[in-house]
Amino acid sequence: MGARVTNARGETERHSRLKRLAFLWAQAYGYSACAMELALPQSRYRADVAAYRPEPKTIGSTAIFECKQALCDLRRDNCQSDAARQRLETICERRQLLEARLCAHYPNLRNGDSLFPEFDSRNLTAIGHRGYARVLRELNALQNRLYDCTKFDKLIRYRCANLFFLVLPEELFCNSEIPVGWGALVESEGALRLMRKPIWQETAVENRVRLLQRIAMAGTRAFNRQLEITFDDVLSRRATLYL
Repeated sequence: MGARVTNARGETERHSRLKRLAFLWAQAYGYSACAMELALPQSRYRADVAAYRPEPKTIGSTAIFECKQALCDLRRDNCQSDAARQRLETICERRQLLEARLCAHYPNLRNGDSLFPEFDSRNLTAIGHRGYARVLRELNALQNRLYDCTKFDKLIRYRCANLFFLVLPEELFCNSEIPVGWGALVESEGALRLMRKPIWQETAVENRVRLLQRIAMAGTRAFNRQLEITFDDVLSRRATLYL
């Protein structure tokens, strides 16, 4: 039976609970500025929870929390680019070798789509060669995974924060499934336990300030909804400043 959806975004009750626990954990550990569903600077991704911890006499540190409620959800974002790219290169070489051999054995497969016969493409899939079909399937899967499923890897590579945490149900935790550099917070008896420490990532001061600004803006939007202040209200009040 599927998890129950709790809001218009299609979020389940379990995912919502993990986000709340992460929000609470962050504040308990000194991250006094937090926001949910935050668009991250310098990337196309959103964080389930983003947090900022102030430090005396210096710029503070930042953290990102990603909540995963199912193994398929976790694996979808956990493709490590270097390993996938190396495998992709190997498969591409294998495809080229197979195509060269198939073209030599089946010279009559030209599509006739070029003015010069030597430039004709060949419909090699028409042969039904199982090894070639398997290579094409893996190639397609790797390309999709490499370009669409590398969120965890890219968040670290883009230096989006100093620390990164996965927030998981207890039954989902497995060390081998935790991406390199990430920590693991595991739900247990209504609270989160740190099961694996994250690796500190150095980030530019500008990146930390941008994340703090976005957290502050998200907080302002939340208060506007609570106080029923619309964007039109802001614009109309702004117009009076110039009268």
